Amino acid sequence: MQVILLQRVGRIGQMGDVVNVKDGFARNFLLPQKKALRATKDNLAKFEGQRAQLEANNLELKKEAEAVAAKLDGQTFVTIRSAGDTGQLYGSVSPRDISEVVTAGGFTVDRNQVVIDKPIKTLGLHGAKIQLHPEVLVAVSVNVARSQEEADRQARGENVTVIKEEKLDIETYSEDMFEEGSAPADDGEEA
Repeated sequence: MQVILLQRVGRIGQMGDVVNVKDGFARNFLLPQKKALRATKDNLAKFEGQRAQLEANNLELKKEAEAVAAKLDGQTFVTIRSAGDTGQLYGSVSPRDISEVVTAGGFTVDRNQVVIDKPIKTLGLHGAKIQLHPEVLVAVSVNVARSQEEADRQARGENVTVIKEEKLDIETYSEDMFEEGSAPADDGEEA
């Protein structure tokens, strides 16, 4: 289906481009969200009449998004989750969880604006991107921990998933366990 893009859509095109997209993508995503119009003669004429206004609105929204991006860029947000001793979460941290944490931090972010490359299923610091505008992408850090104290330790750079090993006093054990002349016998022979 041919559509006219009303705003920039990633990997598809810029505002005003007439592009061919799959019918389902157009019907289920682009048209309902008012990101595109069907490419008919009437819609082309309507778009050209409104082009200057749409570009001005887009520029204004982009400036607002860039202002928010300047404050949000590089921020770290803490989310508390249950996890095992090895650091494996009992669930995962989803884009919805990240949007809730960022919103609680004072920024209004929808879950559709959160972009994560792969699911977050372990404790630690993870990167996420927030798309405030089709042309404005901001990187944030998500600190996943079991408690606030653990989050503070992770922020300092400590690895909280390392299991502490207890040192054994080898000399004490070796003297108690092996007495002179009581070496283990080979193949069932007694010493």
